[in-house]
Amino acid sequence: MWQAITQQLSDVLMFEFKIEEKSRITCGDISESYMISDGEQRYFVKVNSKSFLNHFSAEVDSLSQLTRSNTVTTPEIVHLGSTKDASFLILNYLPTHPLANHEASYQFGQDIARLHSWQEQQEYGNDNDNYLGTTLQPNRWQKKWCQFFAEQRIGWQLQLLKEKGIDFANVQDVVSTIKFALSNHHPKPALLHGNLWHGNCAESPFGPICYDPASYWGDRECDIAMTELFGSFPNAFYLGYNSIKPLLDGYDERKDIYNLYPILNHCNLFGGHYLNDAQQRIDQLLKQYA
Repeated sequence: MWQAITQQLSDVLMFEFKIEEKSRITCGDISESYMISDGEQRYFVKVNSKSFLNHFSAEVDSLSQLTRSNTVTTPEIVHLGSTKDASFLILNYLPTHPLANHEASYQFGQDIARLHSWQEQQEYGNDNDNYLGTTLQPNRWQKKWCQFFAEQRIGWQLQLLKEKGIDFANVQDVVSTIKFALSNHHPKPALLHGNLWHGNCAESPFGPICYDPASYWGDRECDIAMTELFGSFPNAFYLGYNSIKPLLDGYDERKDIYNLYPILNHCNLFGGHYLNDAQQRIDQLLKQYA
């Protein structure tokens, strides 16, 4: 496998690349990750089964969208390829550490605010479906945000869970409740990172960076809500964000609705205590809007 990877990398670089150093990197549990070097240049390589190529391709699409926005810093895409038995994605390697510094956190908040202000889009969705973790994320374009989020985010996850024998409530009742809860909220479509938790951003020698996106055009509050779900970002991040694009009234209420989506996705991927969390959130939602 590595011989094929280095040959393809050599073709892209237009000189013979020989691995002088290779080390396994622990970051996530979906793909195997490595740092490889020829003694001068270092690259980050993610490896998975050959059937995983579509997932890597979707990641490339999202990274490319973020790069075109010229707002946030992302790893440079070097090569997407496959071998006889594997698929792989090569990115430039950057040494990183968790986002903690006040200045870097503030800057990252401003970067995300600028991302959410980039370009004009009239509908919600994306040209292609992608993946949240390993779960397919549908992105069919829709004009109404309440309909897009209720159907393609919550309804989709609930249907996947139902097919596994997990039934929190009547799917249509939950979908209809979310449509009603968001019916008077008409956010301007913003390009989202789509998977913005603290494990998908870091500080680098070039400032704050983000990676592993699942981008689509939606309500910017979905990104911000997720930053508060699995351990909040440093307070400086929110100060930086609000200095450019202050959050709107009602965000705290909508935040709980939006965070149901990643919780349901964790139910699909991991089960465990996320099942109880999701049940409580759904019960509260149905009671609140009964």
